[in-house]
Amino acid sequence: MNGIVQQYLATWNATGDERARLLSEHWSPRATYTDPMAEVAGREGIDAVVDGVQAQFPGLVFTQVGEADAHHRQVRFRWGLGPEGAEPLVIGFDVLVLDESGRIQDVRGFLDRVPA
Repeated sequence: MNGIVQQYLATWNATGDERARLLSEHWSPRATYTDPMAEVAGREGIDAVVDGVQAQFPGLVFTQVGEADAHHRQVRFRWGLGPEGAEPLVIGFDVLVLDESGRIQDVRGFLDRVPA
């Protein structure tokens, strides 16, 4: 399931046509996303949340922190947001639930470390 985690993080780092392709290939049309700052449904809603995060944190990238843990159609993992190659400024924890075809159906996100 590390592949889907990498595609998920790539979605958060992508822009324009590349993000649209990742959303189309790896996210269910009825995907939902919930974290402390947002609750949206559908690829367009998720695209808007990603746009907002990229605008708030320009130049920062999402990376995986540690190993993913998966069973059945769900995977949990930690991620970091920071300058490429540097210590993350923000660290979070997400759980992805996949649909029957292996696409992201539901995301539950938590923030573990946020700068003051």
